[in-house]
Amino acid sequence: MAKVFSRLWDQYLLLTPKAGEIHQLLRQRGENVVLNDHVAFRTLNDPRVSIDVLARPFVRMGYVEKGTYTFPVKKLYAKHFEHAEEDKAPKVFISELLMEEFSSDLQQTMRKCVDALPPSLLGTEELLTCGSHHWAPLHYAAYNRLLAESEYAAWLYVYGYCANHFTVNVNALSTFDSLQALNTFLQDKGFALNASGGLIKGTPAELLQQSSTLAEKKNVAFAEGTYEIPSCYYEFARRYPTASGELYSGFIAASADKIFESTDVRQQSG
Repeated sequence: MAKVFSRLWDQYLLLTPKAGEIHQLLRQRGENVVLNDHVAFRTLNDPRVSIDVLARPFVRMGYVEKGTYTFPVKKLYAKHFEHAEEDKAPKVFISELLMEEFSSDLQQTMRKCVDALPPSLLGTEELLTCGSHHWAPLHYAAYNRLLAESEYAAWLYVYGYCANHFTVNVNALSTFDSLQALNTFLQDKGFALNASGGLIKGTPAELLQQSSTLAEKKNVAFAEGTYEIPSCYYEFARRYPTASGELYSGFIAASADKIFESTDVRQQSG
């Protein structure tokens, strides 16, 4: 299991160097940033690459489904998985685009991407890190058509299969007494945070607070030339105890909806 998450993390750092910078800054404060709250992935509701297909490697590692979520505006569905025995293992959050709710052009474009994936890859650990090179070359015109309908689809077209974000387990930090304190530290260091719905999404009463950086822009090679496209982001989650005394382990759809916007080009500046 550790090897899988290590490969995901290494690939993620190539797309999100600022996550590595934050990781190092926290370590310099004496934090041991080993625990991740969750790792997230994006996909399509095409049966070949559905949530359950992406989840297969994790299920083989002992993960079980724990919650389902709907996002009517963004036309997404999601599930989260937890390890059955290792409570310190990161949760896995997988969302999928409901393609039938979009235009035939979007459906055709995204299905062509799936068609290009080798069948032997489906349901394997390798699918989780294969990116988008199987359907290269990318076309900037296609990206913009997708972007007009769904930022999520446009992102998936460009970056394909990889960890969309890792998440710092704020409960495990010792030098910050709140998520607000961590956010202030990050802003003071020059990191831009996702302000959609407020810097902090969720409340202690909802048992989960989340914040995130804005996705970094990466130079992406398209058939028409090279363009900067928002890539991945780093998330921070603080959980609160339920009535039973155990930390809440689920997700809040309204908050996750705003976290998705960390990759939205409309939030980018400069």
